[in-house]
Amino acid sequence: MDLKTSRAESSLDDAVSVFVELRPRLFGIAYRVLGSAVEAEDVVQEVWMRWQRTDRSVVLSPVAFLSSTTARLAINVAQSARVRRETYIGPWLPEPVDTSNDPQVGAERAEALELALLLVLQRLSPTERAAYVLREAFDYAYSEIAEILRLSVVNVRQIVSRARKHLAADQRETVDTAQHRQLLDAFVSAAQNGDVASLQALLTPDTVSLSDGNGIRGAARVPVLGRARVANLATATRKFWSGADIRHVEANGRSGVLLYRDGTPTTFMTMAASPQGIHQVMWVFNPSKIAAFIDSGSRCGACPD
Repeated sequence: MDLKTSRAESSLDDAVSVFVELRPRLFGIAYRVLGSAVEAEDVVQEVWMRWQRTDRSVVLSPVAFLSSTTARLAINVAQSARVRRETYIGPWLPEPVDTSNDPQVGAERAEALELALLLVLQRLSPTERAAYVLREAFDYAYSEIAEILRLSVVNVRQIVSRARKHLAADQRETVDTAQHRQLLDAFVSAAQNGDVASLQALLTPDTVSLSDGNGIRGAARVPVLGRARVANLATATRKFWSGADIRHVEANGRSGVLLYRDGTPTTFMTMAASPQGIHQVMWVFNPSKIAAFIDSGSRCGACPD
C-alpha cells in the first residue's frame, strides 16, 4: 500500500468517524423540520454522500458544514412535501419515532419533539421551522443559524421570535411523563370497556381527535371535535378493541400504544394533555407510518453504508 492510498483511507476513516458521531444530531434536525422519519433518513443519507465528495481538508468546522447541509436539504424537502400533502386524504400527522433507545433523537434537549408540537410546527414555513429547531432544540447561536440559512442575524432573530409567538398561541401547558402515562392508560381502559362517562371525564370540552389514514378504511377523514363526540368515537366500535394486542411504546418522548392484530401492528395512538385533561387524541392508521415507527426503534446512528 503506497502512502497516497494510506492517507486516502485514513481520511475516509476520519470522515466516517465524524459523521457517525454527528448523525443523531443531523437526524434530529431533519426530523423536526420534516415530521417524517423516512424523509429525515433520506436527507441524512444525502448529507453523507455529499460529505464523502467534499474536500474535507478545507472544512474548518465539520459540525457547521454538516448541520448547514442537513438544514438546507430538509428545507428543500419540506417545500416539496407541502405540495404532496395537499393531496393527502384526511388529517396528516407526523410520523412517530421510537425514543425508548434515543430519548432526544439527537438533541441536547428534547425540545420540539412531541407529536402535538411537531404538528403545530408544520404550520410554519420550512425556513421558520429550521430556524426555530436549530435555536430551541439544538441551541445554535443566532449567528450560526444566520450562516446556515444564509440570512442576516437580525432576520433570524425576528423569525425565531415570530415562531415562538405562533407556537405559544397554539400550545398549552403540558403534564409530566408520569401523568401522561396515567391519562393514556385511563383512556385506553375506558375505551376498551365502552365507558363513555369515564372517557368524557378525562377529556377537555374542546378535545379533538385526529386520525391519519390517508384514505384507509376505518380512519375518520375529518377531525372529530368535542368531548362527547370524541368519547363516542373511541367507544363506538367495540370490535376495534376486541382481540387487539395492546402494547405500550415510547414515541417522541411520550407514552403511546401500538395495537396488533394477528401479530401485525395496525394502529398507533397517543394523546396530548394539559392539567385540565386530554385535549388531543392522535391515531395513526397509515401502514407506512406504522412501519416507519417500528423501523425507527433500530435507528441508533449506525455507520453509513
